[in-house]
Amino acid sequence: MEFREKLLKFKLQIVFTFVFSFVTVALVTYSPGFLTVVSYFWPLVLSTALFLAAVFFFARTSDLPTSSTLSGDGSGLIVAAEGILDYVVGGQHEESLFDSFTKLD
Repeated sequence: MEFREKLLKFKLQIVFTFVFSFVTVALVTYSPGFLTVVSYFWPLVLSTALFLAAVFFFARTSDLPTSSTLSGDGSGLIVAAEGILDYVVGGQHEESLFDSFTKLD
């Protein structure tokens, strides 16, 4: 009887070990092979690698402002953002854009 009492004392650990072993064997047995997973995801891995390479290339070759040219209050970043917005808009002011939309007749 003493042996059965010791087994009941560790009942949770024994059940957990059996369940963990069963799940591990099932995953190893029924999971797809490594080459199957690689052949399925290779386009995603390749496109991600090319995107990261492009980001790295442009980060290395572009002339970003250094920390010494930016002021501590962030006004240099605001000026840079306004410059980008002016470039995207094409240097036109909001009034001229509004006028061009209202004169569609």
